This record gives sequence, structure tokens and C-alpha cells, in this order.
Amino acid sequence: PLPADSELQYEFVNAVTGGRVPREYIPSIDAGIQDAMQLGIQAGYPVVGIRATLVDGAYHDVDSSEMAFKIAGSMVFKEASKKADPALLEPIMAVEVRTPEEYMGDVIGDLNSRRGQIRQMSDAVGVKVIDSLVPLSEMFGYVGDLRSRTQGRAVYSMTFDSYAEVPRNVAEEIIAKTRGE
Repeated sequence: PLPADSELQYEFVNAVTGGRVPREYIPSIDAGIQDAMQLGIQAGYPVVGIRATLVDGAYHDVDSSEMAFKIAGSMVFKEASKKADPALLEPIMAVEVRTPEEYMGDVIGDLNSRRGQIRQMSDAVGVKVIDSLVPLSEMFGYVGDLRSRTQGRAVYSMTFDSYAEVPRNVAEEIIAKTRGE
């Protein structure tokens, strides 16, 4: 895998030496891997965060073609995926809530129930500011819940922060649903 803080979603490294695979077929192998990544290995979601290193191969003057190497790249990716320990990732949002102090406990409790993590609390003019990280999947319906809990007096903003591994129990539910179980 690529380092967690990498901005790359995929990296292909050609480490073949001695001309074992002709240069004109290297892009086809790369394309086959990327095609397989888009189809995913868990629940049909694309694969991200990997480094694929081509270390060896072989070709035949008659039977080799760009398509054959593309298919080979896809097949190797699928086989390697079976040996890996893949994880489902979910988008994590930076959520800032501005609420009157009397509703702060309810707002924090609601964020916690949504698998949120409170990063910081501060004061602003007439309100408390709660800075948190919350999975995007848990934010559906939040605007209505926030209005209900605060009598419409709180506001929030949400921006993308990062990706994080989905908890195992949640991942199992997602995979079961996509398989129709």
C-alpha cells in the first residue's frame, strides 16, 4: 500500500530489468491493473492507495499483444487482492457546529452517536463552537436533527477532511448488502 498520508491513489512502478517484458507492453499492464481497481474487490467500490510494482514477466513473439498484457495485469491484481487485507474506506467530514451554550450537551451527544470525534470546543460571540470529525454516512438527516435539538438556533458547516477505515461491523453490513445477503 501507499503511505496513509500519500496524496496519490495509485502508483505503478516498472522494476523489470533485462528486457523480460518489452516496453510497449508496460502501459497495457498498468491499464489492466487500473481497470481491475475500478471494479473493486469489496462491495464493488474502487480500490485506492496502492502501489503496483512490476518485477518480472515474459512474452512470446507470436502470442503476445497489448490486450494479452492488459488482461494479465487485471488477473494479477485480482490474485494479489485475495492475499491482501483490504479495508473499506469512508469519507470523514470536518464538521463545525455553532450553538448556544444551553444546547451544547445535546449537540455533542448527537455528534458522538454519529461516530463523531470532538476535536476542539471554543467560544465565539454568543455561541459555543464545536469542531469535530464525523463520517459522511452518519451526517444524513443532520440538519433536521440539529434544528430539533436546538430549536433552530444552531448552524453547522461541513467540509471533506480525509478517508478512514470503516469499522469492521459496518463493513460487513455493507458487503452483505451488496451481495444481496
